[in-house]
Amino acid sequence: MENKMSLPVTDVIVPEGQEVITLGAGCFWCTEAVFQRIEGVINVVSGYSGGFVVEPTYRAICDGTTGHAEVIQVYFDPKKVSLNQLLEIFWGTHDPTTLNRQGADMGPQYRSAIFYHTPGQQKIALELKAQLNSSKVFDKPIVTEITEFTNFYPAENYHQNYFDLNGSQPYCQFVVKPKVDKLKKFFSDRLKA
Repeated sequence: MENKMSLPVTDVIVPEGQEVITLGAGCFWCTEAVFQRIEGVINVVSGYSGGFVVEPTYRAICDGTTGHAEVIQVYFDPKKVSLNQLLEIFWGTHDPTTLNRQGADMGPQYRSAIFYHTPGQQKIALELKAQLNSSKVFDKPIVTEITEFTNFYPAENYHQNYFDLNGSQPYCQFVVKPKVDKLKKFFSDRLKA
């Protein structure tokens, strides 16, 4: 039996002085490993968002039939890192131009998605996406879904902090580590000390 962390989060309680954004960039192991290393990020929780099945499991998500994306919830201190900076890192560390795919991972659960929690977050995400597209930063248009946050189910406990606990596994070495290395190369000024 898979160990679920808790019931769905629909009303996110954000500690005073923090913000939260929910991001999908393919496999949540990769995205979690990237965002855990950013200065100003306080907590990262892997999970599932944007779907219609109640209490989905990892197995159900992998079938691609629940409507959910693998995501992370990023709790951050906006005095130390802005949402704009986080979204630049988000778009810079995965391929936002492929629909329902990241590398060899295929299906709607691997889609590029931003689930915004406030109208201000929506505005920033839409403006930055338009700016990146008009500047032709990528060879193809960004297909990242920008959708209002409705629900979040924390992933099973063994998915949390995955790269840090399982970094020597082949998937981590060949898929996750290159994303962390890309973060270190292109966003070194944003890393935690």
